[in-house]
Amino acid sequence: MEGRRSGNYSSSIWDDDYVQSLSSPYSAKRYLEQAEELKDQVTIIMKATEDQMDQLELIDILQRLDIAYYFQDEIGKMLEKIYLTEHCNDYSTMGKDLYPVSLKFRLLRQNGYQVPQEVFCCFMDEQGSFQKDIAEDVKGVMSLYEASFLSLEGETIMDLAREFSASHLKKKLTEIEDDKSLTEQVRHALELPLHWRVQKLEARWFINVYDKKFNANIILLELAKLDFNISQAKYQNEIKQMSRWYKETGLVEKLSFARHRLVECFLWALGFIPELQFGYARKILTKIAVLITIMDDIYDVYGTLDELKLFNDTIKRWDINSLDDLPEYMRICFLALFNCTNELAYDILRDQGLNLISNLRKLWAELSGAYYLEAKWYYSGYFPTLNEYLNVAYISISGPVLLFHAYFSIINPINKEDLQNLEHHPGIIRFPSMVLRLTDDLGTTSDEIKKGDVPKSIQCYMNDTGSSEEGAREYIKRLIDVTLKRMNKEILMESPLRNFVGTAMNLARISQCMYQHGDGFGIPHHETKKNLVCLIVEPIHMP
Repeated sequence: MEGRRSGNYSSSIWDDDYVQSLSSPYSAKRYLEQAEELKDQVTIIMKATEDQMDQLELIDILQRLDIAYYFQDEIGKMLEKIYLTEHCNDYSTMGKDLYPVSLKFRLLRQNGYQVPQEVFCCFMDEQGSFQKDIAEDVKGVMSLYEASFLSLEGETIMDLAREFSASHLKKKLTEIEDDKSLTEQVRHALELPLHWRVQKLEARWFINVYDKKFNANIILLELAKLDFNISQAKYQNEIKQMSRWYKETGLVEKLSFARHRLVECFLWALGFIPELQFGYARKILTKIAVLITIMDDIYDVYGTLDELKLFNDTIKRWDINSLDDLPEYMRICFLALFNCTNELAYDILRDQGLNLISNLRKLWAELSGAYYLEAKWYYSGYFPTLNEYLNVAYISISGPVLLFHAYFSIINPINKEDLQNLEHHPGIIRFPSMVLRLTDDLGTTSDEIKKGDVPKSIQCYMNDTGSSEEGAREYIKRLIDVTLKRMNKEILMESPLRNFVGTAMNLARISQCMYQHGDGFGIPHHETKKNLVCLIVEPIHMP
């Protein structure tokens, strides 16, 4: 049809034939039994580890190898004992050795304990700067750097710690270039801190690093490799199911103008909810991400304003009877959305006796309304202020829809009071959504403006202030940093929804991963392909 815009999206490299060809031997019973035996051996190791520093390092290694979830009770007891000891002694026993103090601070805060930033004062001089002599301790400075990303808004000591450690690690790179392993670890940390990395990807990287250590614990290493491969085998089966579902919907053929990124959508779901027991949640999130992507392209690129009004009205009314008023491509999209939503609502009604169809309808109406408002801005040439844009854009990026669907698919039983609180978009909903919005804007703005899109945060800030694009990008990066600190406080430290904390934090992690090197979703780049190969194609070699 004349006058339609086009995103000129490339087709996916992950066709159904390739996805169905994926195979792994690691779902076999003998590997599962071997993993159970190794877990028992690790439990023995944990019980025999009594020295506090040895306990901290063991916890750190278990977490970085991504096998800590098997030993959450043991780890929780260790950290609680360490915290109570320090808290009762007013943190005077934290010590004056940079590495253990930083490690203890990070691990305790990761677990929600409110350790004060003042534990680092002993490493500062009378002028309030970090002492220069500690810069020679590369291991300690790296530990301080990683700890600094557990900071809260307004913690000036932690801000100084990050500035000091990052600066000295960059300088050290030239001095330690002969030590390839240490250089790799420093570069890896400076690229993105541990606290904000996707845990499965971090595990894959760290397994290789740990494998090269002369004093690596072979039992931990073997369990980590085996667990990764067992997880990968499960992920392969899930993506095969999803690919069959997608093929059966006919969405690729019927809606050829849209981005078809099923495997990338699965990567979102996997980064968001990696735990093996949540396969159902990954299935729901993958389907939802597919439908969000198509809706986004209808509103941003393909639909006329008159069509978009009809589409938005239909979604608001959730009215299957108004399908005949829509053009065919919108009928297909709405019916796929309608069926998917009703499927989830049915599952929850069957399993929990809770009718959530009105909650789900409200979510989609809210997303559609945000899309439609942005479309009206585009067609009228309206330029929103940054605040005006962000109040709509954290919704239009689909963060609330993703988070609520994650909540519905992993929480059992769903607490009605918690659900009512979440619907007011507190920090646990708003902040991860804002990180998703801002990282997306940084990674995709240039491409989206070229194809004809509403101004994003960078352009809004430039229009508000007269700033250059470079200055605006720096401002948005600072805004992301502030939002991450608020997440540390309101989600990690204070949220009463303890069983949803990790999932909410993970949305910010996968967002940064996906847009760190540009648009890793709409125009998948080398890093996205590499991450997918690591997670669902290539197993870790085992002797």
